Amino acid sequence: MKLIDTIMSLPPVYRLWMAPFAERKIAPILAHNDLRRARRVLDVGCGPGTNTHHFSSAEYLGIDLNERYIQDALSRYDKRFIAADVAKFVVAPDERFDFILVNSFLHHIDNPTTTSILSNLSKLLTADGHIHILELVLPESASMARFLALSDRGKFPRPREEWERLFGEAFEPVVFEPYHFGAAGFALWQMVYFKGRART
Repeated sequence: MKLIDTIMSLPPVYRLWMAPFAERKIAPILAHNDLRRARRVLDVGCGPGTNTHHFSSAEYLGIDLNERYIQDALSRYDKRFIAADVAKFVVAPDERFDFILVNSFLHHIDNPTTTSILSNLSKLLTADGHIHILELVLPESASMARFLALSDRGKFPRPREEWERLFGEAFEPVVFEPYHFGAAGFALWQMVYFKGRART
């Protein structure tokens, strides 16, 4: 594990790094959805609870492989958090989720594992539920956004078309919306927001 990965695995460091960007990153979800209507939420790769406050009225479960993140989240929020491998995570049919959030997680994961994760998540949705995915896009042309995507700790940023293909294999698209955010008027990161239903 590289030094930067070790440092970023520390919850206080991760929270400090995410603080300026967390709300801008989740903005498309807030624009397209009323989070007060979410009943049961699964937050995949939840980190130290970065997005937990958006779901105060819902039955919420955050999962992450990083035990430090989970312990930190448990100490800060009155919600459920567990250390788990989402590719193997299962629940009873009456415990499925109507809102699954996957926020900037899959660009850390290779294609076969991403396909396995998305397939498993499709089985965790209620009939009326949706998955909400925010992901880092790898721009085709040379730019600061491309440089930052290639410099990210996640080694699998993908072009927009590849994200669309991967998401569409497991879910019926409802929204596929590219967006960007940055600092000082510069677009530093290109992202995509996907909202989908499980295919039947």
